[in-house]
Amino acid sequence: MKFAAMLCAGALLFGSSATAQEGGKAISTTTKTSISLGTATPGGGFPLYGNAFADIINAADPTLSLEPRNTKGSNENIPMLEAGQLDIATVAGEPSYEAFMGIGRPAAKLKILTAMYSSPGMFVVRADSPYKTIRDLVGQPVAFGAKGSGLPILSRYILDGIGLKQDEDFKSIYLDRAGDGPAMVQDGRAAALWGAGVGWPGFAAMAESAGGARFIAPDAGEIARIRAKHTFLKPLTIPAGSYPNQTAAISSVGSWSFILARESLPDDVAYRLAKTLHGVEDAFCKKLAQACETTAANTVAAAPNVDLIHPGVLKYFREIGVVK
Repeated sequence: MKFAAMLCAGALLFGSSATAQEGGKAISTTTKTSISLGTATPGGGFPLYGNAFADIINAADPTLSLEPRNTKGSNENIPMLEAGQLDIATVAGEPSYEAFMGIGRPAAKLKILTAMYSSPGMFVVRADSPYKTIRDLVGQPVAFGAKGSGLPILSRYILDGIGLKQDEDFKSIYLDRAGDGPAMVQDGRAAALWGAGVGWPGFAAMAESAGGARFIAPDAGEIARIRAKHTFLKPLTIPAGSYPNQTAAISSVGSWSFILARESLPDDVAYRLAKTLHGVEDAFCKKLAQACETTAANTVAAAPNVDLIHPGVLKYFREIGVVK
């Protein structure tokens, strides 16, 4: 029985005295439950968030042991979850949407564990850069993010919404490591770096650099065009003061990133994760700025369909009244 459970569960490991069954049945908590958490390449927002997520959960529930591991990002995390090679993983909004909707692939049977944070997309350039608008960047070398991450997918949708093609209208650069982007802009190898959200390491590195930085986002007319063509993208805002010397709020569009779970993650493990996370929402917010959006209420609001939330998580949400 134990051997069979290991084959089905993939990376979810239990101590010698624990027992497990698939199909959402009960799992023993007499020993620590190890849970593999896929993130992305070093230097990006997902490893920063994933490591903080693991730290806060592990400290709050000694029966759980979340084990973050670097991956190539969203596009690798989804098939690894489907193959049972990861238990849970960070996945950007656009790859999640395409996987759930079966766009360019069979529809995924993965489940949402929690919404992470909203991701308004925008470019960052050096403060002394001559570029002021997205169209000013046409023909220029632009770092669109790490290979396999969700950021280049978000930028493709946004650029398509205003009639631009990422790999034809720009000299697109795709990074091996997300953390390499700021240096490329600072030394002139790239005119701009694409990123998203509050607390994103690439934006922080640029804004904190000696030369400073400036952000470029779609204007109001461009936002309207983008949303008319790609209705799943939502209007989102980067509050003023999110980055050094950013004195005004920045409006853009984007989506919510999620922590997704393999379909076979036992219900009671998902329930324990949801309950533990809800209990430390305030502490998580204090630990990491972007984690302030990681709430049970936001998970329900951000999910494309409530049925995409893991059944174990839904059970807890119904107990606390977040879902009827």
